[in-house]
Amino acid sequence: MKTIKFLTIIILFFTVLFPSVQSCKKYPEGPLISFRSRTERVSNTWKVDNYKLNGSDLTSLVSGYIETFSKDGNYSFSWGILAGTGKWAFQNKDNEIRITGVSNKSSETLYILKLEEKQFWYYYMDGNDKNEFHLIQK
Repeated sequence: MKTIKFLTIIILFFTVLFPSVQSCKKYPEGPLISFRSRTERVSNTWKVDNYKLNGSDLTSLVSGYIETFSKDGNYSFSWGILAGTGKWAFQNKDNEIRITGVSNKSSETLYILKLEEKQFWYYYMDGNDKNEFHLIQK
């Protein structure tokens, strides 16, 4: 009898808890839950792990590409002899990052797919072209 009560309590617990845990997931690819703020997670220097243009893997073309997001809202990128700066801010309930170009950088909206401490995935649209970046901590 105690076993049946215990199992009933466990099943009830998970039935109530699981839907509320699922709702913590902000981005399509995760994380499920994080104890670091979104600003802390994005504030980092990132390098390209994978790059796709319209679904085609073109990672080899962007080797050496680096992006840096700072906590104070500054943004920079470097790629060989190319470099630029801008300002960044979350928008649309923190689902997107708006980069406003300052020097050698055009303004664009990044649509966040995954934002973890060591991984940052996003895409942006350039006309009809979808540019998807999977970045890892440098």
